[in-house]
Amino acid sequence: MKITFLGTGTSLGIPIIGSKHPVCLSKNSKDKRLRSSILIEKDQKNFLIDCGPDFRYQMLRSNHERLNAIFITHEHQDHIGGLDDVRPINFNMNQPIPIYGLRRVIENLKKRFFYIFSKNKKSNVSKISVYELDDYKNFFIVENYKIFPLLTWHGQLPILGFRIENFAYITDASHIPFQTIQRLKGINILVLNILRKEMKHSFPFMLSETLKITQQICPQKTYLTHISHTFGFHEEIEKQLPKDVYLAYDKLIIYE
Repeated sequence: MKITFLGTGTSLGIPIIGSKHPVCLSKNSKDKRLRSSILIEKDQKNFLIDCGPDFRYQMLRSNHERLNAIFITHEHQDHIGGLDDVRPINFNMNQPIPIYGLRRVIENLKKRFFYIFSKNKKSNVSKISVYELDDYKNFFIVENYKIFPLLTWHGQLPILGFRIENFAYITDASHIPFQTIQRLKGINILVLNILRKEMKHSFPFMLSETLKITQQICPQKTYLTHISHTFGFHEEIEKQLPKDVYLAYDKLIIYE
């Protein structure tokens, strides 16, 4: 299984427009982060988790032109804003792209991208087919693979992570229920969000919280994503991380 980090930043990305923060001014390519998204390749099948506003550039940069499914963690703009740019993928594959998400998320997509779902389309629009996920206990099948939805919380909003075989991806979480922790036991690679090193925030994890979660799950390796500019410089932070915990960066490729 090949995993490509298409983006590892927060909703604002790095650099932030107009910011003079030292990280935003960094010349290190690892400090430049598009909105968080990940591409999983296995047996010539491509699965995308989240389709944010940077989707077009991410696909061009990684030289990918096909998708077999898109899994959506939740409906915030930095996770769905690129759905318009699925259209060239439709042309390449000559078929709609299936999208999987919570019922609430699918209903939100239908409102925000009403023209995609309109029965009277007057122009070329993205072609997608939607599948609702609201049973957190069961897996679903895509291209003969078992995909396990992972219930987490983003503040008061229930959102999803996803497990495929021994790889799991969780982003934007502020709380991971005990039942989800149990479903993550035995994985080899965990991708988990981090926001900043200190300063308690009401939404995604601080570093200490993320590391506590990794200790409970005990994956072989953990990669941190959804990173704020306030977290610090990539090279400096990575030196401070425990063994087998790594700071992900855009265009990083790993294998499971």
